[in-house]
Amino acid sequence: MTTTAPRTQTPTPVAEAPAAVQRPWLVVAVREVMVKLHDRNFLISTAITLAMIAAGIGLSAFLGARTTDHTVAVADDLGAQVAAAAHELVAADDSGDSVEVTELPDDAAARAAVEAEEADVALLGTDDGWTVVGRTEVDEGLARVLTEAVAAAVLETNAQAAGTTTAELTAGSTVTTELLEGDAEQAEMQRVVGFVFAFLFYMAAIVFGMAIATSVLEEKQNRVVEILATAIPIRQLLYGKVVGNSALALAQVALYAVVGLIGLNLTGTAGEIGWILSASGWFIVFFIVGFTALASVFAVLGSLASRSEDLQSNTGPVLGVIMVAVFAGIFAKGTPLAVASYIPVVSSVAMPVRMLSHDLPVWEPVLSLAITAVAAYLLVRLGERVYQRAVLQGGTALTWRQALRLEA
Repeated sequence: MTTTAPRTQTPTPVAEAPAAVQRPWLVVAVREVMVKLHDRNFLISTAITLAMIAAGIGLSAFLGARTTDHTVAVADDLGAQVAAAAHELVAADDSGDSVEVTELPDDAAARAAVEAEEADVALLGTDDGWTVVGRTEVDEGLARVLTEAVAAAVLETNAQAAGTTTAELTAGSTVTTELLEGDAEQAEMQRVVGFVFAFLFYMAAIVFGMAIATSVLEEKQNRVVEILATAIPIRQLLYGKVVGNSALALAQVALYAVVGLIGLNLTGTAGEIGWILSASGWFIVFFIVGFTALASVFAVLGSLASRSEDLQSNTGPVLGVIMVAVFAGIFAKGTPLAVASYIPVVSSVAMPVRMLSHDLPVWEPVLSLAITAVAAYLLVRLGERVYQRAVLQGGTALTWRQALRLEA
């Protein structure tokens, strides 16, 4: 009789519980970044903006470096002396323009040279003074310089005839200019840079803010958020969306700034605008804090909506705040600009713009930034409470008050 040994039963392995996700907000943030970087529309719009920045800098440099060579036909030695004096005046203003003199035998020959486009103008003496002859028009700058040269020549001639000197005749006639509000060219540059600050903030807030709201709404409609809620805390989902899109917005603005600085260095104009670097640095810091506050609000607005029509209607107030920031940066001056520079979110544009034209003590931007940072923190915490309650509620749109009444 054969005895069969008892079989040993192998224990069934117990499935291990899935490991908890480490730093889930970071996972969500990376996901937001990667989705945006694969968005063709986003990439195309960024490329177009970069091209516009490069083209604008190139055009500005081209127009600034463009010079004009004027040819003046004269019919006598005195006319040649006046034209030579005009050349000296043009050379003194460092514009790169020049005045070349063509001496011809008589007035008729000088007029014929203008008619044949061999000379830009003819400078001819008359019994009553001088005449500048042009074919269809006379360049305003050239006409001004010739007028100054004629006046100087006539003054010298009359002074000699009167037995005196030009210096004695013009004594006490020196006029100096004093500007109470700085250089006009720098003031114009301040307006341009202020517009750039406002435009960048507006574009980033609209593009990335609406992207956050739309993403939240789509996840809510497709019930994807319910699946995500089983893996990570809802508040971590909010943090990830805010961090990811804020990083993208900052990276885009930084990319624009780098391209702009490279263009300015290549055109040799970077040294002329070094005074805006401090305000630009503050703008980036204010941008980070202000956009963080807006990002949390946009995420909440997406969670409160149940369809795209709801989103379009409830984003009105936050879009209004963005427009106030834009208009404050472009149009506000004096006291209104000073007040706007301490209003959270609006200060993200107003304070850097104010720093362009005022030498502010460091405590002012620091205080304004602190106020904006506190407001951003409170908005994120409030947004967290509303988001956790509203994002899992489908079927109907909610208000902030209704969402806060729900159980988390």
